[in-house]
Amino acid sequence: MAAAAPPDGQEKVIAAAQHIVKSLASSKNAADDMIHILSGFDNRLSLMSDLFPPPPSAAAVDSILEAEEGTSQGEGDPNPDEDDAVARAEAEWDAAAEAIERWESPAAGDALVFDSREDAEEYLAAAACLARAPGPRADAALQAAMARLEDEFRHLLVRGAPPLAAEDLQASLLRRLSLTVPSFNSSAVDLDCPSFAQHHAAANEGGDEQQGGRSSASDDEISPYLIAPDTVSALRDIADVMLRAGYAPELCQVYGEVRRDTLMECLAVLGVDKMSLEEVQRVEWGVLDGRMKKWIQALKVVVRGLLAEERRICSQILAADPNAEEECFTEAAKGCVLQMLNFGDAIAIGKRSTEKLFRILGMYEALAEVLPELEGLFSGEAKDFIKEEAEGILAARDAVRGTIEEFANAIQGETSRRPLPGGEIHPLTRYVMNYVRLLADYNASLNKLLECWYTELTGVDNPNMTPLGHCLLMLITHLQCKIDEKSRLYEDEALQNIFLMNNLLYIVQKVKDSELKTLLGDNWIRKRRGQIRQYSTGYLRSSWTRVLACLRDDGLPHTMGSSSQLKAALKDRFKNFNLAFEELYRTQTSWRVVDPQLREELKISISEKVLPAYRSFVGRFRGQLEGGRGSARYIKYNPDDLENQVSDFFEGRKPNA
Repeated sequence: MAAAAPPDGQEKVIAAAQHIVKSLASSKNAADDMIHILSGFDNRLSLMSDLFPPPPSAAAVDSILEAEEGTSQGEGDPNPDEDDAVARAEAEWDAAAEAIERWESPAAGDALVFDSREDAEEYLAAAACLARAPGPRADAALQAAMARLEDEFRHLLVRGAPPLAAEDLQASLLRRLSLTVPSFNSSAVDLDCPSFAQHHAAANEGGDEQQGGRSSASDDEISPYLIAPDTVSALRDIADVMLRAGYAPELCQVYGEVRRDTLMECLAVLGVDKMSLEEVQRVEWGVLDGRMKKWIQALKVVVRGLLAEERRICSQILAADPNAEEECFTEAAKGCVLQMLNFGDAIAIGKRSTEKLFRILGMYEALAEVLPELEGLFSGEAKDFIKEEAEGILAARDAVRGTIEEFANAIQGETSRRPLPGGEIHPLTRYVMNYVRLLADYNASLNKLLECWYTELTGVDNPNMTPLGHCLLMLITHLQCKIDEKSRLYEDEALQNIFLMNNLLYIVQKVKDSELKTLLGDNWIRKRRGQIRQYSTGYLRSSWTRVLACLRDDGLPHTMGSSSQLKAALKDRFKNFNLAFEELYRTQTSWRVVDPQLREELKISISEKVLPAYRSFVGRFRGQLEGGRGSARYIKYNPDDLENQVSDFFEGRKPNA
């Protein structure tokens, strides 16, 4: 009994598919493989019972192959049904070639296939049909189709990337890194030559369903540099056809060129411009500092935004061929990555300067943080190369060590000879301690970079202190030596002690209130506070010894002797006290003790030494002078007056103010 005729429209598809199996296969297994390949491209084929009969009907495939073998050997009679199927397949190929040729005619002009969805679907179906068609006409049409698809692929890549806006790019990328970007279903284009004549109608029938299958995403949910979703779908359709036709190299070249330029444009928008080693060496520090800052800010955006999203889009467009996907992404991304790494390398090997150090450390930490993610985007030789380049920058200990050495030399080589008025904190002290305090914020990174360096530099090994602790101790020690040296610029020993107190207390406070305390330890702080007390004692001795000597009984005539001699001696003592105190008042009210607590402690120390001695001296000898002519001229102050005067000390008042 004859088999029922297949439904209208399926007969041509079945005939074409059977012919492909017969013409490409050399064994029954190869035929089976091709049947399964065909079934994967379109659910319409998988539903055709005549193409996939139940197991007993598998003999039909054998009969096709046997008939082919018999024909090739001149055995058996021709099969009219098979000849008819071949003729229909050839007609399909001719129709596909004609569809391609129409776009090559002058009438087509400069029109683009992908300006119309219907034209695009028809053209892709024709190109896919010709991918395995025999004959010179089919070959010529296929080459023309591939050339046009390559041009249209390039055009879509360029057109599909919206314009970049500098003010939006960075914030937009960072904000949208966590969003789920919509996925796009495969095209309805059938790639292994189903009935070309029926493709257009089938695509129209499935179009609404396909559109509904996409996750809906507004343009606001796509980072501004990305390719529009509809364009991604069209690009994938083109890529599928070109890849199956064996045009992967041409496809990858176009993708790599266009997307590389786009990513480089994104770098420029982020403020990362290409700079050679020579340019890095020549540019002014203010300009270079801005470039380094932008590099640090841009690195996370580039790795976690630009490149991660580029990888996602690349995997969508080239899903049909993992090797092509890898090649395309590498070609697109390597220029962007190398520009970032080359700048980092130029900074690492460039000339040393102390102001660069914190930017270098910022670059180091930013790169160390994103390097695992950067490596994960690549594979094979590209991954190995990028890892090697990045780790070369991270291992550039010489840049950090050399800069710190230069900073240490700059401290030791500071040559200003002008004493600071009032004994205030020297600008060098402020600069060095702020610098050192910032270094402590890079504790983890610097401990790696400075490992063993301090021991090599000084020959001192202290296992109880970290490499960074050693380094910072060295810098602070250099600073203390320089402050001791500068204190000798003051002729007044008392002012030397005020200067030393001001500066050492500033150093101690910077250490105590930061990570430096952990690095240097409590014992270091206790020792420096002891030094401050020594300076305080030195100040009191050098300033007030002469004043207090006026209030001692030593050298006064004995009270049992002549009262006139005693009165004269007392007048000299009070006169000398008044002159000495007023001189101290005149000079030391212009001095400045910066720390309020230390300032009050010094005033209290003065009062505790001077006021009791003055009160006692006046109490014992006031009667000797009272009633005499001009006694108020000698006993000018009562104790409360002196205390009020002392309260004006160390306030930094201008002379004669």
